[in-house]
Amino acid sequence: MNKLQSQIEKIYSENTEVSTLQINDILDEFSNALNEGKIRSASKINGKWQVNIWVKQGILLLFRYGNLIDMSINEQFKFFDKHTIPLRKFTTNDQIRIVPGGSTIRNGSYLAKGVVCMPPMYINIGAYIDEGTMIDSHALVGTCAQIGKRVHISAAAQIGGVLEPVGISPVIIEDDVIVGGNCGIYEGVVVEEKAILSSGVILNASSKVYDIVNEKIIMATDTLPLTIPSGAVVVQGARAVNTAFGVANHLSITTPLIVKYRDHKTNKKTELEDILR
Repeated sequence: MNKLQSQIEKIYSENTEVSTLQINDILDEFSNALNEGKIRSASKINGKWQVNIWVKQGILLLFRYGNLIDMSINEQFKFFDKHTIPLRKFTTNDQIRIVPGGSTIRNGSYLAKGVVCMPPMYINIGAYIDEGTMIDSHALVGTCAQIGKRVHISAAAQIGGVLEPVGISPVIIEDDVIVGGNCGIYEGVVVEEKAILSSGVILNASSKVYDIVNEKIIMATDTLPLTIPSGAVVVQGARAVNTAFGVANHLSITTPLIVKYRDHKTNKKTELEDILR
């Protein structure tokens, strides 16, 4: 991939004039590498997640060099998008369940074998979804989001996309995480392995997460994203607004709370049925 990386970086940084044939060949190779999981927008190296900036640059080039074309299915279903970003094509050889009913998966996203897609759901370009993960109905996996093995993204959950700035980490969900219904995870938040987010939990770069077990507050910093610890069980709670106006009107702000850490009893309650995969 060294040659492909150098080509992407050169074209992106220098805004180089490239022939249509050459840029199409480069972007086709790039898209295929994303589809096959050979490249991804972030990788865990020595225990730390690192952004692969050139991959995000390549995705932006797909937009830069794409021409708007008619992608309509018929006269009732009209669609228009860049020719460089069509829908992804699958066969039974991919060993992925895409249940009928209105789901869409954009080209340039990787789905490993055993992934289950329940309708309707949407997976955007640059997403990486590892083995045995389920994307439930009305769920979104945003641009460049990195989803681990055996993750359950429950109905109506939103995994936000982070494409620009190119150096910003995407949302990362590690192995064996349970994301409850109507959760929202945005702005490069990292959820470490085996964590459980109960229904309705909202996490973004500005969130303060109160760890009741360890009596500490977890926040993002200038250099590190908000990170939910391994095995944490997070619920959506509330904290009081202590201004005079807040006290007078009994106001509170929704706040994520870590109420326990995953144990054997919790694991029994959250086991996923292998037969579904």
